[in-house]
Amino acid sequence: MPVEIEQFMCRSDNFGVLVHDPKSGQTAIIDAPEEAPILAAIERTGWTPTMILITHHHADHVEANLALKDRFKLRIIGPKAEEAKIPGIDKTVAQGSVIRLGDEKIEVIETPGHTAGHVSYHLPASKVAFTADTLFALGCGRLFECKPPVMYDSLKKLAALPAETVVYCGHEYTLANARFALTVDPTNSALKERAAKIEALRADDKPTLPTTIGEELSTNPFLRWHDPAIRKHLGMEKATDAEVFAEIRKRKDNF
Repeated sequence: MPVEIEQFMCRSDNFGVLVHDPKSGQTAIIDAPEEAPILAAIERTGWTPTMILITHHHADHVEANLALKDRFKLRIIGPKAEEAKIPGIDKTVAQGSVIRLGDEKIEVIETPGHTAGHVSYHLPASKVAFTADTLFALGCGRLFECKPPVMYDSLKKLAALPAETVVYCGHEYTLANARFALTVDPTNSALKERAAKIEALRADDKPTLPTTIGEELSTNPFLRWHDPAIRKHLGMEKATDAEVFAEIRKRKDNF
């Protein structure tokens, strides 16, 4: 039986997520951006959290760690590379680590770039991934602690997941990402169609997530470094894939 997922807004543009295994009754919180919306989601669903899975150390992803740990006596699990920066951490994970949520297996994928120790969580049986600030809908995270080749390698790992994998990201950045994507991939009809849908969703104050790996592969320029049309538009037909990615990231920083 696949996990059940409750997605909701926190802060100004963070997504909060509860992941519930109905068979065991266990529930994981993915990151802890803000206590009140998380408590409201717990009350709304009736799911009692047993763990928090932290993707990276930034304050808008760990702010509620200690309050939630005190209230629910739950375990906090996060990347070993950022152990010293994650409040209340009980258990560390790295590439290849496996966490159990009841019978559900959660695989840890190291995805540094946005931060040096960022991890993503993949649930192969339920075909779901939580990529936080590495892979966004139509975007990727800013490179605060790493060089472009590091993020490029991380995105390659995520791009290799099955196309039907449902992806939950850390922020509602999709509208701005879509507007930028059209500047580097202006002839992509799938992107144009998706951008129009995103404009309509945000006009109605509706979330643009989740997405899928397949949808990102067809429309997200940060996963389309190989695309001939993008390369031609950038004047980078003979560049390496990593160089094309770096140029797209540089342009987004200045957008």
